[in-house]
Amino acid sequence: MKKIVTTSGIEIKKVYTEVKAVTDLPGEYPFTRGVQPDMYRGKLWTMRQYAGFSTAEESNKRYHYLLQKGTMGLSVAFDLPTQIGYDSDHELAEGEVGKVGVAIDSLRDMETLFDGIELQKITTSMTINATASTLLAMYAALAKKQGADLKQISGTIQNDILKEYAARGTYIYPPKPSMRIITDIFEYCSVELPKWNTISISGYHMREAGSTAVQELAFTLANGKAYLEAALHKGLDINVFSKRLSFFFNGHNNFFEEVAKFRAARRMWAKITKNLGATDPRAQQLRFHTQTGGSTLTAQQPMNNIMRVTIQAMAAVMGGTQSLHTNGYDEALSLPTEEAARIALRTQQLIAQESGIVDTVDPLAGSYFVEALTDEVERMAWDYIERIDAMGGAVAAIEAGYIQQQIADAAYQYQKDIESGERILVGVNKFQEAEPPFDKVFRIDDSIRAIQMEKLTVLKNDRNQSAVDISLNELEARAKDGRNLMPSIMESVENYATLGEIATTLRGVFGEY
Repeated sequence: MKKIVTTSGIEIKKVYTEVKAVTDLPGEYPFTRGVQPDMYRGKLWTMRQYAGFSTAEESNKRYHYLLQKGTMGLSVAFDLPTQIGYDSDHELAEGEVGKVGVAIDSLRDMETLFDGIELQKITTSMTINATASTLLAMYAALAKKQGADLKQISGTIQNDILKEYAARGTYIYPPKPSMRIITDIFEYCSVELPKWNTISISGYHMREAGSTAVQELAFTLANGKAYLEAALHKGLDINVFSKRLSFFFNGHNNFFEEVAKFRAARRMWAKITKNLGATDPRAQQLRFHTQTGGSTLTAQQPMNNIMRVTIQAMAAVMGGTQSLHTNGYDEALSLPTEEAARIALRTQQLIAQESGIVDTVDPLAGSYFVEALTDEVERMAWDYIERIDAMGGAVAAIEAGYIQQQIADAAYQYQKDIESGERILVGVNKFQEAEPPFDKVFRIDDSIRAIQMEKLTVLKNDRNQSAVDISLNELEARAKDGRNLMPSIMESVENYATLGEIATTLRGVFGEY
């Protein structure tokens, strides 16, 4: 009989007949079964919809639409120039403004983005990394202008630069100054924004780049360990800053392997934090957001993607996620239309309200298969982490190209399996059919750049240029002498310095990678 093997290389047995007793309880170390004793019986996960496109005005309309339909938290996508520290009028921004997210050049754009939305009443997740410090400063500055108590503001910045070097590419500075910026954010927020999640350590993009489930888990936790060690080196208290770390995982199609991955992740992180000195249970907990797998969606027969997203979302919920984004069925073709975004949100609401999955904590606990698979995923992930530790940790492994090569090899093998028919992708290499072109696509017009450039001209005429220059000079001085950068970034933002001006100042000290 042919072997059945997951993409991680785990052989699936014909039947599972024994398992060790499940004795640990949800909400207790090592948190295999969940971070809260009552999980969704007490509070549902946060239902987010990732959105952001075109101008701040257009994205603001989509946010109001999503909030009206029942979204519980906003999740902001930024365009590529914003992600890599260029204003919309920079020559390298041409053709990219507003395309894969919203263009944010200054605090004025942030004010427009959240017009009519009280920041103290919602949580916001921002998918931003190299320029995370600046976008967080803009968000905090806007909250102050709204009269909010910054100590009550909650949300997340992704702020995970290591996975950018490994899998995604939107880095600006070399690894060491990038790590310094991240620990500056940890330190600043521990005092000024204590409820803010200062990093979302992301496996999602490594999975999108082609990693297996086990690699996604191992490389994410290895990166997380590197952030812990960097913060400890700075003298920060792990029992304080570790409570504000969160994680971001991918939800893929192999339902049981995904559930096992999430359960193993909590157990492994509890051990890592404990070994590094965390004694507070909340500092040992792995809290995570899940997004369904964008790379699993097909342009062929796109309505099939609704079923894929449902399977992936159910795995995330059964695995104990704290927050979930479900992809639109049309995302292999374009940014999601309003119809696709609504169906994606309704998918979560149906799981929550009609499936019965939320009625008990860790519903698959004690399954011979799931318990054995959780153990095997954990064992294989530790093997990777031990190899990375032997190289000197995640930063050294990335600089050596090890993590990138492992992901590339896995992606190549998966593609070979699809092309040979070893793995079936419905509608792509089996059950194909002729279909008319899919015409319900969402397009962004290039004229947006002209709109943003005009806004920048008006902004620079309106602002106090002397105040901008003073705050940017202070930022440069802090970058050189090692003081925390965040107070100067906050001051620069409040004086309406642009994102590009702040990034350029730091480029002048740190260089580019």
